[in-house]
Amino acid sequence: MGAAMYALNVLALLFVALIGLAVLVAVVFYIVDTLQSGDAIRRNYPVIGRFRGLFTKMGEFFRQYFFAMDREEMPFNRAQRDWVYHATKGKDNTVAFGSTRNLNIPGTPIFANAVFPPIDDQFAMTEPMIIGPHAPEPYLAKSIFNISGMSYGAISKPAVQALSRGAYEAGIWLNTGEGGLAPYHETAACDLVFQIGTAKFGLRDEHGTISDDKLREVSKNPNIKMFELKLAQGAKPGKGGILPGEKVNEEVAQIRGLKVGQAGISPNRHPEIDDFDDLLDMIHHIREVSGKPVGFKTVIGSSDAWEELFRKIVERGPESAPDFIAIDGGEGGTGAAPMPLIDLVGMPIRESLPRIVDLRDRYGLKDRIRIIASAKLVNPADVAWAICLGADFVTSARGFMFSMGCIQALKCNRNTCPTGITTHDPRLQKGLVVEDKYLKVANYARAVIKEVETIAHSVGVSEPRQMRRRHVRIVQADGSSIPFNKIRPSYQPAPENTAL
Repeated sequence: MGAAMYALNVLALLFVALIGLAVLVAVVFYIVDTLQSGDAIRRNYPVIGRFRGLFTKMGEFFRQYFFAMDREEMPFNRAQRDWVYHATKGKDNTVAFGSTRNLNIPGTPIFANAVFPPIDDQFAMTEPMIIGPHAPEPYLAKSIFNISGMSYGAISKPAVQALSRGAYEAGIWLNTGEGGLAPYHETAACDLVFQIGTAKFGLRDEHGTISDDKLREVSKNPNIKMFELKLAQGAKPGKGGILPGEKVNEEVAQIRGLKVGQAGISPNRHPEIDDFDDLLDMIHHIREVSGKPVGFKTVIGSSDAWEELFRKIVERGPESAPDFIAIDGGEGGTGAAPMPLIDLVGMPIRESLPRIVDLRDRYGLKDRIRIIASAKLVNPADVAWAICLGADFVTSARGFMFSMGCIQALKCNRNTCPTGITTHDPRLQKGLVVEDKYLKVANYARAVIKEVETIAHSVGVSEPRQMRRRHVRIVQADGSSIPFNKIRPSYQPAPENTAL
């Protein structure tokens, strides 16, 4: 009995102590909130005003898991992410009962199935495609769907390792991103596209320009199949790359030529490229020195300006052309960028892609220049839509991030990514197990390709690139749909002085 009373007394004292501590903390917060001048809510409503900030931060969490419908979230909704997550398992990815997609929303693509499609054993198989026929070492690209640029530094060591092994397993290419070639890109002998950003990381000399000696040395790597000159990125056209200083550790600093903790800021454009003549000269030079196909990546603000490029290519001859053009939409993603650029600058891929395809085809360069589409194309319908409009290849970055477990926490710029993908914190990186994730990367790529081929089979063609604009209908404002070739016919002649 005495022991029980003693225990109760101790608990009572602890309770009183906790109450006292809580009161003391509240008094301290009250004084701090009253005296501070940075937050009007906390100054006018001491202590309880703090809950506003807490609820604001937690609101994103509650919306994602409890309130948002499957197709409501941005930038990627739950239905899109769930498809990727299911695809990574390498198992049946079918659904039951019926579609949850609202087919009356303007802009929705609807594929036109053939009246008499091929028999089931007549599969639509993707054919390899040559890129860079005038390069000493042309590239025979096997896959229509590949991994877009993600730099080591922006993403973690295990993430790059998983992408490298997954790309090799699936037979797709991996773009290095503008951060240069890291040893982890070569974890497996996958095909690599070396991206040359405006800071020339990995190739720069002491003046910040491309070193031909370094370019020749890198080009000896048999895994590097192409070079991509990055002019602009969808999430931040007109702004260079931004790698926060907290992500620049010793290894990243060595690869990029930075100091530890120094933010990696790329110029907003290549200083030595002032016009299309300079661009074609630079492409020719890199191709001549490296022997590999060379193209460029950009964002379209207006297609008017780009007609001059194709005119100059025709004047110079097809051997002067870029081997590919990668079109990134204004809705593209990144690890860090100013909000106005993310939200409001750059033409969306659904408008820019057909404009550039039409320009290329009108100038007779369809078989010379390959078009690569990027920006928010993560599901099979996205990829099939782009191919219907004329893309030869589609690349994705965020789709492959989802395949590695990304939960869209929106913390890519803070070095606190909870899934270990965009952080250099060893504790958080432990969550990304390469042996598991590389298989999911490969399974996702295979699933996208397989289902694009399924769509191609349904519309009645034997190879995805045989799909045309007539094979996809676009829902209009009144709920009806129109074949895309009625909205924007292929090879549409442009009246003089009229924008595309």
